Amino acid sequence: MATLTPASVLHAARRVVVKIGSALLVENGRLRADWLAALASDVAGLRAGGADVVIVSSGSIALGRAVLGLPQGPLALEQSQAAAAVGQIRLARAYEEVLAPHGITAGQVLLTLDDTHDRRRYLNSRATLGTLLGLGVLPIVNENDTIATDEIRYGDNDRLAAQVAVTIGADLLVLLSDVDGLYTGNPQSDPQARHLPVIDSITPEVEGMAGDPLSPFSKGGMKTKIMAARTATSGGCAMLIGAGQALNPLAALTNGARATLFVAQGDPRSARKGWIAGMKPKGAVHVDSGAARALASGKSLLPAGVVRVEGQFQRGDPVCIVGPEGPLGLGLAGYDAAEARAIAGHQSSEIETILNHPGRVALIHRDEMAL
Repeated sequence: MATLTPASVLHAARRVVVKIGSALLVENGRLRADWLAALASDVAGLRAGGADVVIVSSGSIALGRAVLGLPQGPLALEQSQAAAAVGQIRLARAYEEVLAPHGITAGQVLLTLDDTHDRRRYLNSRATLGTLLGLGVLPIVNENDTIATDEIRYGDNDRLAAQVAVTIGADLLVLLSDVDGLYTGNPQSDPQARHLPVIDSITPEVEGMAGDPLSPFSKGGMKTKIMAARTATSGGCAMLIGAGQALNPLAALTNGARATLFVAQGDPRSARKGWIAGMKPKGAVHVDSGAARALASGKSLLPAGVVRVEGQFQRGDPVCIVGPEGPLGLGLAGYDAAEARAIAGHQSSEIETILNHPGRVALIHRDEMAL
């Protein structure tokens, strides 16, 4: 078996989330246009190699505060939200302009903590991101700072990026940072600090190596990167921490630049199936023998194969899938219980007529079930 390295994992990745911090993107209130253009070239290279790419980008508040003339240092919540409102427009335009020459269409996605913790919003986010990628669009994700309060904030884009990576089933998360990975101590103050190229598992010792942010513009620092690594790797997604200040940082990583690789624990699909299998069902859908055979062959559950619906559940809740001979597994419902009862036994083409609104083809999508 080949030895895992940061470069080999990046070469092999088929779905990559790249997180970009404000300190890399914005300097003295101005966008680093040459850096962003070089990054766009890197992203085009990954896509040309067959990888899906999602960018999680900071920078809206840093850009907006300069336009509004707000002072340096901590801002009041309403000032941060105002700066984000102004900066988000500029940030989205900047990405659109640097990606267009490569024939890449960008799409903006704004998320809050609620969007990934609420199961229905989570499914909506997953479906939207998946559809954008399927259409060849490059999603640019940011925390929705214009509406997020402390109760619904991630607070740093490291953890947001990890959650996005798990949500879309990415096999690699790249955190571009102001350091080239994890060290045994702070390399700025400890001359004996050693760089760690590969972390097989996140132990208390590894957590203890995390220090404070090195840049005054960075909110997270290594502590939040370790938290992000725990989220990503437990969801079957490997994670890289690499230096991002220089031009073409992704190309540099591909060519062997120093970084730290956090090894994935399993693969995204298996991790997700295990997560679903561990849930407590809130209802049940009984299916006929034809649907049971279709599910066994990897198909989604269509309404036509459902003979009975039990319980009260909402869209996104776990439900037991029961065949003629007994339980088959669990899945996340694509409809609430009332809607599921209404469309049970009907063709997918009839859903809009029955519910008076366009619906999803599957009652439970194959990616949302564990049999």
